[in-house]
Amino acid sequence: MTAWTEANTSRFAQIDEGGLKLRVHYNDAGTGDAVVMLHGSGAGASGWSNFHRNVDAFVDAGYRVILPDCPGWSKSDPVVCDKGSRAVLNATSLKGLLDVLDIERVHVIGNSMGGGNALAFALAWPERVGKLVIMGGGGVGPSLFQPMPLEGIKLLYGLYKAPTMENLRKMLDVFVFDPSALTDELVRQRFDNMMEHREHLDNFVKSVEANPDWLPDLSGRLKEIKAPTLVTWGRDDRFVPLDSGLRMLWGLQNAELHVFSRCGHWAQWEHAEKFNRLVLDFLAQ
Repeated sequence: MTAWTEANTSRFAQIDEGGLKLRVHYNDAGTGDAVVMLHGSGAGASGWSNFHRNVDAFVDAGYRVILPDCPGWSKSDPVVCDKGSRAVLNATSLKGLLDVLDIERVHVIGNSMGGGNALAFALAWPERVGKLVIMGGGGVGPSLFQPMPLEGIKLLYGLYKAPTMENLRKMLDVFVFDPSALTDELVRQRFDNMMEHREHLDNFVKSVEANPDWLPDLSGRLKEIKAPTLVTWGRDDRFVPLDSGLRMLWGLQNAELHVFSRCGHWAQWEHAEKFNRLVLDFLAQ
């Protein structure tokens, strides 16, 4: 049985889609129907760092797992998004990658910013989507009950502006319900990945300063999405509020909601076994 690692699944593709010409890094494991997993916007994030606890379960269930690094993150080319929607930019990048890989239809799983990317992709190319899974997803506007931005987003922006180990730990401590689960090795890997691609940090700050509405509100268009959707959230999410999940549940044509207790913004990592089982059952329906 293959032991899937970041190194032996690492691939690059040159995409040219909608005026977006760049090299995208992705991890590719397994065979079968494709499942794309889209990471969030944290400094040092990558497809592998977000979803490495999920790869084996999905491959063993007969899926091909594709983990793209969005433009401006990890090993993908740098980009400044100084106008328009970052979600649309990332969705366009995904479409270009799928075309290069000759994949016609995929299930899409998106965490945080990746959730907004998944919604944007489903709106632009509905025929390419099987099912959607949104985890703590952004892109549906402000909370009705909590001041925005939430604590975690403030720490995220602070980390981009001052990328130190101390600021990374502050953000990660809020990222999950139980920060004692974050090993020194995991934090060090995240820090090293963040600093290895310092241009991404600078470009993100430039992008937000020029384009503060970089993840616009898609809630008014949710009714256009017909794909069956599983909305998942952490009860204790301090980055994207739980009522955003309720808004998705009401707005999407065919959605169901699952809330994990004792869980922050990283359900696929904090509750990996339960998450894997939940999503695989949903995809098999």
